[in-house]
Amino acid sequence: MIDTPHLLVIDDDERIRGLLGKFLVKNGFYVTMARDAAHARRILAGLDFDLAVVDVMMPGEDGISLCRWLTEDRSLPTLLLTARGETEHRIAGLEAGADDYLPKPFEPKELLLRVNAILRRMPSAEPEKAQPKMLSLGPVRYDIGRGELWSGEDTVRLTATESALMRIFAKSPGEVVSRQRLIEDLGRGGPDGEGAQDRAVDVQITRLRRKIETDPKNPRYLQTVRGAGYMLAPD
Repeated sequence: MIDTPHLLVIDDDERIRGLLGKFLVKNGFYVTMARDAAHARRILAGLDFDLAVVDVMMPGEDGISLCRWLTEDRSLPTLLLTARGETEHRIAGLEAGADDYLPKPFEPKELLLRVNAILRRMPSAEPEKAQPKMLSLGPVRYDIGRGELWSGEDTVRLTATESALMRIFAKSPGEVVSRQRLIEDLGRGGPDGEGAQDRAVDVQITRLRRKIETDPKNPRYLQTVRGAGYMLAPD
């Protein structure tokens, strides 16, 4: 995990911001707080962070839109705070690139567990001195040593969860990985039920396919094995 991670907490409720900030600082994080999306964008113009905690329901730009910008433009791992029972917000958040979501109200310890789980999934920044081992996936290639996806001379941005998925699949190319194993390895166990967890994994697989497949709707490399799970089948 990153040494002393710096978190950005974005919530329009001043009381919640204060409570979250104190709790996270007490548990060893640097914390900066923003009252809404516009405030967060101004802060991000001058500071870098390791993870953002974003409330979905905010005045002005909502958390889903901000999440999409954070993950696609800033490659910043993001945990969404959603209202309990609002499944559409959770799915929309995952489709926007969120690494995880936590329904309100929640126990602070669960927030801590999910934040730490996301940070553990981040690829190591240590340089790889040895010749890297590559997996060829048609137009792209995956550097196993560095945890990087490349298309030609350009790197393909991966969210923390997408990076974690690629590491899992790269450990056993050509072998089926069950949904249950993915749920456990991604740290997605929670109170939402098996169906919701499966759906969350499926959404992340769909997003990853868009980055490695020529035709994501007819995947060649990240295949669905009916009734069993998924399999990475490199060239």
